Amino acid sequence: MTRFLCSLQGRLLAGLAATWLVIVGILLMLAWQYGKALVDQVNLEHLRDESHLIADGLTEKVNRRLHALARLEAGLRGVSPERLGASLEHSQVLMEWFEGIMVTGPDGVVLADWPVVEGRVGLETAETEYFRMLSRLRRPYVSEPFVGRASGDDLVLMLVPRFDDQGAFAGVVGGMVNLSRGGLFQWLERSWLGEEGRISVLSASGELLFRPRRPSLVASKEAYRGLPALDLALGGWEGETIARGADGESALMSYRQIRPANWIVKVALPREQVRAPLGDYLVTLWWAWLALAVLLMFSMRWLVRRLLEPLHRLERQIAQVGAGERRYLALSTNMNELSQVASSFNRLEHERLSALEHLRDRQAFLDAVLGSTPVGMFVADLKGHLNYMNPALLELLGLDASCSASDWWERIHPDDRQGTQDMWRHSLATGNDFMRQLRFHHSGGVTLWVEVHASQVRGSDEPLGFVGMVKDITERRQQEALQRWEAEHDPLTGLLNRRGFERRLEEALAEYSKTGTPSVLILFDLDHFKPINDEGGHALGDEMLRRIAQVVAWEVRRSDHVARQGGDEFAVLLPSCTLKQAGDIAESLRRVVSEVTVVNESKVYNITLSMGVTAFQEGDDAVETVLARADAASYEAKANGRNTVVMAVPDDEKLIDSLW
Repeated sequence: MTRFLCSLQGRLLAGLAATWLVIVGILLMLAWQYGKALVDQVNLEHLRDESHLIADGLTEKVNRRLHALARLEAGLRGVSPERLGASLEHSQVLMEWFEGIMVTGPDGVVLADWPVVEGRVGLETAETEYFRMLSRLRRPYVSEPFVGRASGDDLVLMLVPRFDDQGAFAGVVGGMVNLSRGGLFQWLERSWLGEEGRISVLSASGELLFRPRRPSLVASKEAYRGLPALDLALGGWEGETIARGADGESALMSYRQIRPANWIVKVALPREQVRAPLGDYLVTLWWAWLALAVLLMFSMRWLVRRLLEPLHRLERQIAQVGAGERRYLALSTNMNELSQVASSFNRLEHERLSALEHLRDRQAFLDAVLGSTPVGMFVADLKGHLNYMNPALLELLGLDASCSASDWWERIHPDDRQGTQDMWRHSLATGNDFMRQLRFHHSGGVTLWVEVHASQVRGSDEPLGFVGMVKDITERRQQEALQRWEAEHDPLTGLLNRRGFERRLEEALAEYSKTGTPSVLILFDLDHFKPINDEGGHALGDEMLRRIAQVVAWEVRRSDHVARQGGDEFAVLLPSCTLKQAGDIAESLRRVVSEVTVVNESKVYNITLSMGVTAFQEGDDAVETVLARADAASYEAKANGRNTVVMAVPDDEKLIDSLW
């Protein structure tokens, strides 16, 4: 095989085969890349339609049950507690939808139920989550799932408030829906999404209410924690996304809200299932093209062999010249082309021998010049191999004359090595100048910053190699690094200054706009800081600022950014953080900073924080918008008496808070 590939015939055939395989490979790769995006988009649209159908169907079923309970509640108005049981018994038709019905009074005590379950009448429900919600909201409500005492099945309560003739709250009417056998989810057992497609229904707290072919309906929330898309859906978001599910596999997902029940429908398709038909098609196409390539190779081999037969004799004589077995070609052939090639080769061989002798003389002269210069210099051939390093370069880099090219590359800092090699290969291929600053490990144990500049040396008509110069720029780089650090940091506390902080805030906002990664901004002022400066002087105030900066930087995560905006204003950026987590962090900062003290003339000073907290929101297109919202929350904290944390939340969340 090696001998075959070393021949011109073999190389032509191998080149044709490689070209064919590369073209086919590129076409398949492009088809795969563009096909994946197209398949994902089509299936996301399919999931959107499916999730709409499922959500609309469940919404209609929930509304029917709630409307039925509302009609029952209207019929129970004016009925005495003693007659409630009989009235419920006459509502037997509702048993098609509910496993049981109960009625409570305004104090939460169960007055009647049907079917009758021992111990249910007289049961106190005033402290239950659903009774508290209905007594406050006075509108239909669906409870969190629970296990029924009588059936042992997974149930939810659909409830409507009762009102007396004057319109006052008189209790609740509730229907128990069996999640396993109640007919609410059975129609979803027939999956439209293939073997691996998944339809799930979850409550507002993240409890799994339904998933086809699952032994237990109500699952723990722990398996769904940390899923960003689900967290957004629990907050009210609807839409499609591509993310990793609870099993860790990438999947296409669509989320829809069931508003009457405060449930969430999740429809998911594994990416592996979505892309499987595309992969099968491309594999089939690959084998078809490969079979065609084999047929073409046999045909081309026969044709090339016939065309190249006269060249084989010339090839053997050239090999003999190269091996020193003959000095010139002596080819007898009636092909004028081959005779001209042999004559040209002999002339070039004569010129090569003369040039080689001349080159040796010039090399000796160059070695003398490079050896005497005080600047570090090296010489490399056209393949990039270092042929020479002068004494000044060996001394600068701490190398000895016997070092190899691999020693040079291994001494380059790992973070700079790959980029340096790529640029060097580019210079070798194009002849462009090589110029790069990199870190180099000196044999003395220190790391140097050096600047390497190499240029191609050309003869009269062709390149001869590369000559390079190496300078020590360690001191200059250190000075530049110090200047960059000082430009973005506060000299008193060592924290980021306003300029450095706003740059990181812009980066976080750009990441949020691109990927939806949540981040939170905290702004706070120091309460009662002015007396420290007035009574203890600026030195005492500076000491307090340094101590506060130290405890704040210690309290937050390593990935967070802390800044002194100016004076007694501070800011903290929490990347990849939810508003709830940020509230805990802000409260922790408020507590630990309140314990920081300074003493002047036996008087102890401490301060508190007025903190404003806000998360990135839809529509945030500039850092000024986020800063203004956090600043307004900080001023509100001061207006509320200081030493407090104010969370700036969207208007829809404020509405929900007011209802609760």
